[in-house]
Amino acid sequence: MHIKNRDSLLSRGNVRERTILLDAVEYMFESCNARDLIRHAIMVASDGSLVINDEHIDIGKYRSIHVIGCGKAALDMAYAIDEILADRITSGVIVVPDYVECDKSIGEGRIDVLKGTHPIPSIESLEATEKMLEVARDTGMDDLLLFLISGGCSSLVVKPYGITLEEKQEVTRLLLNAGARIDEINAVRKHLSHVKGGRLVEMLDAEMVSIIVSDVPCNRLDTIASGLTVGDSTTFRDAMLVLKKYNLWDRVSMRVRKVIEDGVAGIIRETPKPDNPIFKRVRNFLVGDNTYACMKVKEYFTTKGIDAKIVSTKMHGEARDIGSFIASIAYEVAEYDRPFSKPVAIIVGGETHVKVTGDGRGGRNQELALSTLISAKMLGNMNWAMLAIGTDGIDGNSMNAGAIIDKVTLSSALASGLDLDSYLACNNSAGFFDAVGDSIITGPTGTNLNDVVIVLVM
Repeated sequence: MHIKNRDSLLSRGNVRERTILLDAVEYMFESCNARDLIRHAIMVASDGSLVINDEHIDIGKYRSIHVIGCGKAALDMAYAIDEILADRITSGVIVVPDYVECDKSIGEGRIDVLKGTHPIPSIESLEATEKMLEVARDTGMDDLLLFLISGGCSSLVVKPYGITLEEKQEVTRLLLNAGARIDEINAVRKHLSHVKGGRLVEMLDAEMVSIIVSDVPCNRLDTIASGLTVGDSTTFRDAMLVLKKYNLWDRVSMRVRKVIEDGVAGIIRETPKPDNPIFKRVRNFLVGDNTYACMKVKEYFTTKGIDAKIVSTKMHGEARDIGSFIASIAYEVAEYDRPFSKPVAIIVGGETHVKVTGDGRGGRNQELALSTLISAKMLGNMNWAMLAIGTDGIDGNSMNAGAIIDKVTLSSALASGLDLDSYLACNNSAGFFDAVGDSIITGPTGTNLNDVVIVLVM
């Protein structure tokens, strides 16, 4: 059971709709755990070749196989790959978030497990990165390097270029609080790094196979984990424009500006681009994404005889704006049976962003849910229920995974005299849902396939 406070959430009335929503999420988590994603995509064939997404790789031609990895799903990915390859693995290092409870090694010591921090990098991230790079640098042209990649790598793997760790921390924090999109944040990160944006491949001679669990809309490989093993489609000028777009150019340090300005002037070499021949040594395989998670939610509703519609797996934009729009759709279905007839489950996946102006706790899923609730109050119809959740189990700077809302949430908030708009203005969505009792708590889930929103109209 992933939802730790399930009993509490079901003790507040409206049990039927809440049970269906929570069961749908449990089904999704069971289907999307990283170990199973790897097991479904990868196997060793009878001829000894490694099969990934039906493509055969002759691993017998390599002197040795080494494993590196990073991200929120890296631990379970590593357990699965160790089960598949076992003693064929010579060495390995993975980096996981510091809040993940785990052993220090996997597979009789074949793969070491180190810890960094997320979403802001730290000295622990820096030290773990160096140890991971030691394994990677020890490989040669006759070796195969397997790289397990999932969301969260951008802060777990850090090696600043021309700036201090503190400066890298500050620019990351400023971009996150400004509500920049993940592709924009990573455009800046890549141009302030020794390893991101394909630079990792530049420093190695081994052939590489990247196994990727995607946490970004559209599955852009140059955005996932800041494109560690793929050519970079962005430039130093793009990084400059992102900082100027969010009025951060004059707020970042002089050294950050100097690196980017030197890059624009051609003094610093650009990140390697997609047509660079070094990437002929790399094969990238996607084994899980948000579409898969949404399809599993739909599959659950289908087994229960409830019509389900996946409206989009590319949700993006300001969380509170998306929340308002979702409320308007839910109202339309509940009142007029359009654009869908009830009963129906409306499924939306992707990733929103939040512009932080307050000092509260929360994240994009809880902010979206609170905005949806405020709009539902304004529209005057709450004959529906909604759940918004991060598949990694961590939403923003809170330890909640997301929130559930329905007419019970609204009536409880009003009865308690909670000022919904004030909570939203302070970016304190977690504080609101903790107060009203509708936070969803899972803890780290071991996977990371973006966010999922489900609206249920019965």
